[in-house]
Parts: sequence; C-alpha cells; structure tokens
Amino acid sequence: MKIPSFFHSVSSPNRAVYIALSASLLVSACGETSKSTQSSQLDNQGVDIAVKGNAIKASAFKVNDLDNLPSNSSAHWLSTNILVLPKSVNKFQYQLLSKNAVGFSSIDLMPVNFPEKLATKFPHLADFQAFELQLTPDQSKRWLKQQIMVVAIDATIDTTVEPSLNTSKQAKEVAYVQIGGVIDALYTQGENDADEVTDLGATIISNQEVEGVSTAVSFKLWAPTAQAVSVQLFDDNLQALSDGKLEMVEDSSTGVWQVLSDSQASYAYYRYQVNVYHPASKKVESLSVTDPYSLSLSVNSEYSQVVDLNDAVTQPKDWFNQQIPTVKNVEDNIFYETHIRDFSANEQQLSDSGFKGKYKAFSEKNSDGIQHLKALQVAGLNNIHLLPTFDIATVNEDDSKHLDIDDSLGKVCAITKNISLCQQPYDEKQSIKSLLQSYGVAGEQIQQLVSELREVDNYNWGYDPFHYTVPEGSYAIDAKGVSRLVEFREMVQSLHAMGFRVIMDVVYNHTHQAGLEPNSVLDKIVPTYYHRLDPLSGAIEQSTCCDNTATERVMMAKLMTDSLVVWARDYKIDGFRFDLMGHQPKDAMLAAREAVRQVDSDTYFYGEGWNFGEVASNSQFIQASQSELGGSEIGTFSDRLRDAVRGGGNNTRDSQGVGNGLLMLPNENQDQKKIQADYALRMDQLRIGLAGNLINFPLRILKGENNGKKVLGKDIPYGDQPTGYALDPADTINYVSKHDNQTLWDNSQYRLPFDVSTEDRVRMHLQSLSFALFAQGIPFIHMGSEFMRSKSFLRDSYDYGDWFNRVDFSKQDNFYNVGLPPAEKDKDNWPLIKEVLAGHQGRDQVNAEQIQRSSNAFIDMLAIRMSSPLFRLTTEQSIIDKVSFLNTGAPKQGDNTLAQQTGLLVMKIDDTQGETVDSKYQSLLVIFNTSDKTQTFNYNFKEDFDSTSTHGYQLHPIQQMGSDEVVKQSKVTVKGFIVPPLSSVVFVKPDSK
Repeated sequence: MKIPSFFHSVSSPNRAVYIALSASLLVSACGETSKSTQSSQLDNQGVDIAVKGNAIKASAFKVNDLDNLPSNSSAHWLSTNILVLPKSVNKFQYQLLSKNAVGFSSIDLMPVNFPEKLATKFPHLADFQAFELQLTPDQSKRWLKQQIMVVAIDATIDTTVEPSLNTSKQAKEVAYVQIGGVIDALYTQGENDADEVTDLGATIISNQEVEGVSTAVSFKLWAPTAQAVSVQLFDDNLQALSDGKLEMVEDSSTGVWQVLSDSQASYAYYRYQVNVYHPASKKVESLSVTDPYSLSLSVNSEYSQVVDLNDAVTQPKDWFNQQIPTVKNVEDNIFYETHIRDFSANEQQLSDSGFKGKYKAFSEKNSDGIQHLKALQVAGLNNIHLLPTFDIATVNEDDSKHLDIDDSLGKVCAITKNISLCQQPYDEKQSIKSLLQSYGVAGEQIQQLVSELREVDNYNWGYDPFHYTVPEGSYAIDAKGVSRLVEFREMVQSLHAMGFRVIMDVVYNHTHQAGLEPNSVLDKIVPTYYHRLDPLSGAIEQSTCCDNTATERVMMAKLMTDSLVVWARDYKIDGFRFDLMGHQPKDAMLAAREAVRQVDSDTYFYGEGWNFGEVASNSQFIQASQSELGGSEIGTFSDRLRDAVRGGGNNTRDSQGVGNGLLMLPNENQDQKKIQADYALRMDQLRIGLAGNLINFPLRILKGENNGKKVLGKDIPYGDQPTGYALDPADTINYVSKHDNQTLWDNSQYRLPFDVSTEDRVRMHLQSLSFALFAQGIPFIHMGSEFMRSKSFLRDSYDYGDWFNRVDFSKQDNFYNVGLPPAEKDKDNWPLIKEVLAGHQGRDQVNAEQIQRSSNAFIDMLAIRMSSPLFRLTTEQSIIDKVSFLNTGAPKQGDNTLAQQTGLLVMKIDDTQGETVDSKYQSLLVIFNTSDKTQTFNYNFKEDFDSTSTHGYQLHPIQQMGSDEVVKQSKVTVKGFIVPPLSSVVFVKPDSK
C-alpha cells in the first residue's frame, strides 16, 4: 500500500476529475447544498434484515436493559468478519449490537480460530478468542456510525420455560467495541481508498475550467464514522459568512467527506461541524472542530484558514531562490539543539526588543546569539535543531493575555488575580524579573512565583501538539493567519543563509488532548481511531505523558507522513527529530522517510528510540526503537555513551560517570571496591560509544582459555541490554546533555567531590563534551552547554519560564544557583541540592572569563572533528578497520584490579587500514586523560602501534594554535605521549605522501 505525498494546492488539476467534482459538489454563493451519496439511515429500526444469509435482526434488548451491567471496552473489531474478545471461563454466547432509535440491531457472533494473519498483525490480542460475524463491508460501514457493543448472554436462562425471567436477565456483561482495526480494513486496504487521497484538508484550485470560475476551494475531511459533516466559513474578523455553511458529501469508498466551494472560501477561516457518535458521552455529538490538515490558523488556533503555500503572500522575499546547505555524508551532521524562545529571550543586542523569543531573532545581524552561531558555523556546526515549532496548545498566542518575564506586576494581577503575590501590597510598575532578582536564591519564593505564573506565561518546550502542520503562533510577532507562516519561513531562510541546515523536533506520538476536551481535534473527527487504547478498558494510553496516538493505524501514519512532506517540501526543513520514536512502528518511520525523500533526497531522521510503555519489546508492532533500527540509518540517541560520561540516574551523588570523577576523583559516597568494577564497565561502554555504538565492533581479543575470542560491542552489558546496538554510524546520535533532565553542568555538580577546583570543573565539563564530539556517529549538542549552561538543578524545565531556561550568549553568566528548582519537579531533591551547594563552597560558580574560555575551547574541538573525515567514518566496516583502543586490559577473574593505566582512554584511528579517507592524516591518536594528574601513555609500541616509535606524531594543529593553554602542554616524546590533566588531546600523524 503506498503512502503518497500530501499536496496542499493544485495549480493545474486533472481536468476530468475537477469538472466532475464541480458538477456534483460546487456550492454557489447562494448556499445551494448537495445530498449525501450515502444515506445516514442505519438498519431499518426494529425490523429483521435478511441479506444473503446475514442474521441481522432486531434485538430483544432495550437500552435500559444494559445500562447497569458490568462493562469494559475489551471487544476489538479487527476485520469485516472477525471480532475478538478476552477468553472467558463462562459459557456465554455473544451478540454484536448496533444502537438505533428504538433499541438495537443485533448479529450473533460465532467462535472461530484466530486467523494467523490477524494474530500476527495484532500480537497483543493473540490470546483473545476470535468470533466470526456475517456483515458485508457496506453494512459494517453503516454500523460503525452508531454505538456498537458486544453483549454476553447466559443462554442457560430459558425465558420460554421461565416467562417470569425477562430476556434482559440473560445479559451478563457488555464490551464496547474498539474499531480501529476494522476501519483500517474497510477504508485503507484497496488501491484507491482513504490512504490514497492526496488532498485532504482545504485546497485552493486555480482552474478556468471548473464551472467557469477562476478559483475554487476543495474541502476534504476523512471522517468515516460521521453521520453528517459541514464546513462553516468565516471572514477575517472570524464572523460567520451568511452563505458560508457548506454541506459536505461522503464518498463511501474512502470515508472522505468533501465539498467544492467558489472563491469566497479562498483565504477564509473555517471550522468543520461533525455529527458523530462519541464514546466519551455515549451519544451522537454535534462537534465544531478545526482541520487536522490545517495549513494556517487564527490566533490561538480556534479557526483553520484556507491558504496556498505556493502563493507569494505566504513567503518572504526570494523564498524560492535561497541556497540550502548540504552535507556530503549523513555522518558529517552536527546537531545543535535550540529552543526558539531560549535563543533570544535574554538577548540584549536585538534591533527590536519585540523580537525576543520570536522567529525574527534568527534574522538579526549583530545580536550576541547570532554572532555565537556564526562562530560555531565557521568551526563546522551545520545543523540547528529546533525544539517543537509546530502549533502547540499551551501558550496563549495573544501577547496581551500572556505574561513575559519583563511584564509588570500590574499586568500579572490583571491576568491572574488569585496568586499569592496579588493578595498583598505590590508595586504595579515592578517587573517580574526585578521581583525575582530581589528574592534570595536559598529561599523558596523564586520557585513559588515561577510555578504560579507558568500557566499564564509565554513559555513551553512545545511537546503538546495541537495542529501538526502549522507553525506555532506564539513565536510570531503576528500570530494571525499567514503572518506566522511568513515569519517562520524567514527564520528558516536566515538560518540557511548562515550555512545551517534546519531540523524540526516533531511529536507525532501523542496529542495534547482527546475526547471532548477543548483542544481535541483528531478524536472529535474519528473518535478512538487516532489514539492507542488500553486493550481492556479502552482508556487512551498515556505512557508518553499525554494521549498516545496510534501510528500503527494507517491514517494516523498517513497524517504523520503527509505532515512531514509539507514541512520538508514547503518549509524546506532538512531533517526531523522524533519525540519518543519507539512508540511508533518501524515500518511507518521507514515509509515516512521514503515519502520525504521524494521531495528532499538528503533528509535525515533521528529520534528517541526508548523501549517502554504499552508497546515495549515489540508487543504491539515492531518498534522504531534502538534495537530494531540498526542498519536503517535512522539515528537514535545513545544512552550508553551518555550514562558512561554522566553517570547513571539523575539527582544523585551515589554514582559518578567518567566525566565527573568516576574512580579518579571519587566523591565521599563511593565504595572503592565497587567503583573499580563500575569504572571498567563504564570505560568499555564509552569505548563502544566512541566506536559508533556498533554491535560488531571488536573491543579486544581475549587470551588464555578464551584465546582468540573477540569481545564485541554487543557483548558489553548495559543493564540487561547490550551496549552496542548499531549496524551503521548513522544509527547513533551521541550526546551528554539535551533539554531533558539536568544540564551537563548541573549533573556534574550533583556528583563532583567538593574539593574540585573551579578550573578543574571547567576542564571536566569540556572533556565530557569531547566524548560526543570525537565519537563515531553523529554529535548532538545542547545549546549553551559549550559555555556551561545551568538551569539551577531543574530536572524538567518544560514549562518553567525564562528564569530557569535563560541562556546568556554574551557569556557573562551561566545562571547557576538562581534559586531552588520548582517544588513540583524537585522538592525531594532540595536537601541534596542544599548539601552540594554548601559543600562546594563556591567552587561551582564560574566567572565570565571561564565561560568565554569554555566556549572557545569547545569551538576548537568542533573544528577538530570537522578537520578530518576520520572522525566521521561512514560505514560499519570502516570503523572496524580503522578504530582501535589501546590500554584496554580487562580485570582478571575474581580480581577488580585493572590491567590498564587508569585515567587514560586511548583511541587510535588508522587510515592505513581499509580504504583511505583522509588525504591529510595517516593516523589520529586521541587520548582522554580523566585524571587530575599529567600522565604519559607509554605502552608497548610494537604491539600497540605496529611501530617502534612515536615518530611522525604531533599535537593537532588546532590545539597547537588553540585557546586551551593546558592542552598545549601535551608532548610527543620517544617514550610516549604526555597528556595534561583532565584533557582530551588529539595527536595526528600527517600523511607522508
């Protein structure tokens, strides 16, 4: 089954198709409407229906007979003829009931073996009992438009023998029916049905041959369970047009409701009115809802807008003439994770203060943030990863109705009168920021005020999708209609002009709301279809955080794919990061990537391949998870390298990682015997991470009893999983900090010994970043981590405003210890935070000079990575050929003593092995000294290097001329390589040719 691209506009549609459409569907300005091609009448109420042996009959049950029975939603209608229920020890008989005006129509269910094909498709239901029902496809489609349920009947109660026992006494329990499977079977299994429709949503059609008009607008909404659908048009003031109610017609083969309007609909706002049975209320609802295929929206997304994204009015100047940067290989990418508001909310050098936190800030020329991005780009950074920028539900897009940190307390108390601040005397003219600055950082007032304001401020990460395919309005100067589209495109164009590719963070795994909630969209149109339900209760699963979508459903996968194609084709987005990607099927991800490649051949997909929740371990489908995506070149974030560097867990002092003192600088909570083994394991995990996290990377060859056996990446444990899971370097995203959890700086302060100097903390921070930068695979950098960004220990800052999320590109402050983090997220951690702040005695506070120096050293490391393709090998085999680790002796059995020089991780990348990739360097030797002492690596050169001397090696030219004065102390001598404390040093052997 193909999943086609989503064409938002048709400049020259097929003549015959649209003439036919216009003849049957065109609605004139006089408001003429068409009748439905499919009757909304269901089975003749109360009358038996006999169609070729189908046993549809009027049920003896009345509605009230079933109201008080035990009930759940454990019935699953999987195909036209198969429905499944949990197996039961009771000898009940079962009927499928469809509600009508006077009662129910019914059909008997006959037990059968679970068809193997369906059991494979729905593995989480494979232990259920299958039943056959005799309905035609057309009958099934009609039944789906009403409430349906399965009633369990105790047939041992014979009402003919015991007339006093009413028929209702036979009914014992009710199972409401989950219908996602059968909807897919009925509407997506053919060649020209719902998933082949390429123009869902509102499409402006420019064609002189459509009934003599120059412009028409097609509206199409997939709503197969709806009983009636219309579209209401609104003017620019959001007032309903008097002749703007258009009755839509259903195509029964696709379930798509459609109508063709004249030019009055062009650039109009609109909403659909959908009459549909909804399980949330157990009745037919008449629901007004926006378009899930919206391309433009009013302020706060209350109305969809008809637009043509090819129209110049939706584009900045020279949109189609921009040059889009490219990368030669996927592995050349480096991602810089940026939140649009964080980038400029604290910026002091904007040409217009109104650009703070807006798309416009990326088109500035001389702001501190832009100057920093330009410096990173010169060093080799090539991708800006934007946290969610699609339409979100949790920030009011009307500036007058939300709070900014620079707003006055007068505005605060006008918007939210009930917070504690407004119950006492206050200065109306004082700003929120000024008030926060007046509080002591050791007290609780800062976090209390930030927490009280978060529901009405202008901040959110954006993982709360409302409409998937429209830019978020709160980042626009003008959120209304096409203005936000133009401003978003200006941002993309400006980033491209600076030399960056643009990555979007997308969230197709859940919606912000469902059911009949105000921000529900999908679930008001095809109730229960778009969301994954608990197999017994029918409640929407929420393992992601919110209402989980079911991308295993064909039309949810289509919506995701169609949306991605719009972003890639019409907004020139160069790649996508998928939130909780492991909650989506691998097949859906591969199909989506193939569709996007048709419009952008060098797109790149990556995401969170975590394995958890109701879909864990492939329980419902083969997931797009770490273990399943090996070799696909869809990247997944590696928690292996991350935890080896940062230490396991969060909010703790009980463990350390290689990057914050494990074994070499143990804090007071460490047990020396335990950390020897932990160090050995973490170092091996880190080595595998540096080698692209490959399954088959040979770390070492054993001797003795296991002489010759290779220890591979998959043999190194990571909890109950293997460390290595990748089959290609493009499968792996290496990181040590991102928006989730504590920043790298904050995490280290939790774990570091109290007596570590400030200078050493800076060096350890940079070394932690070096592991991601010098690893095979693709590096991912959290914005501001290069200059020690802090969030004051806040583990989850998603909705906690500018105070905790600030970034200072002028590099004067890293905003460490600006107040206790909010109680809702971190109250349990307050005692430990207070303990470490007291213990560090100010050694955890950095000054402006150190912040600038950290940034400069990071830029040097970035440039080193991009100076040689040896850091960016493109195949599994080239890594196996060229990368090796020295100083890897494993502990002897029963002995935790390490047979290696502790504190040194030594990686060699040898271009004399395999196919040559670097014309400048014959070999690289990267030595990570994690100890606080200068060390000399002087192992057996003949064994380790196949050489008898260090001749030809020198410190990398960038480090020779770079900003890190300590690294410049590195030396190559006849005895070995001398590496300063807490340094990551790159030695190069230039090609002698």
